[in-house]
Amino acid sequence: MSMAFSMTRSFAQPLLARLLLCLVTGIALAGCANKGTGAVASTAGNGAQLLTDSDEGNGRKRARLRLELAIGYFEAGQTTVALDEIKQSLTADPTYSEAYNLRGLVYMRLDDAGLAEDSFRRAIALNPREPNTLHNYGWLLCQQGRNGDAMQQFGQALAIPGYSDRAKTLMTQGVCQIKAGDRADAERSLTQAYEIDPGNPVIGFNLATLLFQRDDMTRAQFYIRRVNNSPSANAESLWLGIKIERRLNNREALGQLASQLQRRFSQSREAIAYERGNFND
Repeated sequence: MSMAFSMTRSFAQPLLARLLLCLVTGIALAGCANKGTGAVASTAGNGAQLLTDSDEGNGRKRARLRLELAIGYFEAGQTTVALDEIKQSLTADPTYSEAYNLRGLVYMRLDDAGLAEDSFRRAIALNPREPNTLHNYGWLLCQQGRNGDAMQQFGQALAIPGYSDRAKTLMTQGVCQIKAGDRADAERSLTQAYEIDPGNPVIGFNLATLLFQRDDMTRAQFYIRRVNNSPSANAESLWLGIKIERRLNNREALGQLASQLQRRFSQSREAIAYERGNFND
C-alpha cells in the first residue's frame, strides 16, 4: 500500500504560490491491497517480493485492515477518526511503515509539522526505499522552506528503479524550486515531468507560467494552449492564456479565450480583471 501526495487536476488556486494536492483529501493511493485476494502489494520498484496471504501474519493483517479504514476516513475528511484507526493499526503491528506514512499525512493536514516529520522519518527507517514516503517527506520539508533537504528526499525517490510516479515527484520538485527562486532548475524539473506526463494540466500550467515570467512567450503559448484546449481549463489558465496571446498580439486567440472566461467564469477574479483591463493582475 503506497500513499503519496500528488497534484490535483483542478487548479483554481495560484499554483506557483502553493502546491495543490491530488484529491480533496490530499492523498493518492497506488497499489493498495489486491482486490479479490486481500494480499498486500509490495512497493513498486523497491525490490521487495509480492506478499501473499500466506506470508502475512495476523498482526500485519489486522494492521492493514485498520489502515484501509483509516484511508477511507482520511479521504472523507474525518481526520481524527483516521488517526485513531492508524493508532490501532500500529498497535497491531508497530513495524508497519505505511501506517506511519499515512500518520505523517494526517499530521500535515493538522498543521503539526513536528509530528508529521517524526512519522515520515519512522516510515523511512522501516522502509528506506519507499518512494512515496520520500516524496511526502520532501513536500513537508519544502513547505517548511528547507529546500536543500527537500531536494535530497525527492532525489532519493527519483533514484529508485521502477518508480512509477516520477512525473509527480519531478513536478513537486519543480514547484518547490520555484518557491525557492531556483527558476532554471525548476524549468528542468517541470520539463522532465512534462516529457513523462504531457497530459497533466498542472505541469503544463506551471511550465507556462514560468516561461511567461521570463518572457519566453512562444514556448509559454505552446504549454498553456494545451491546457486550455483540454477539459481542465479554468479561470486561471484562461487568464494566463489571454495575457500570453496579448503579449504575442494574437487578437483573435485572445478574444476566443476572453469569451470563454466571461461565459464560464463570469464572477471570477480573472474575469473581473479582464473587464477592467488590468492585465498585471
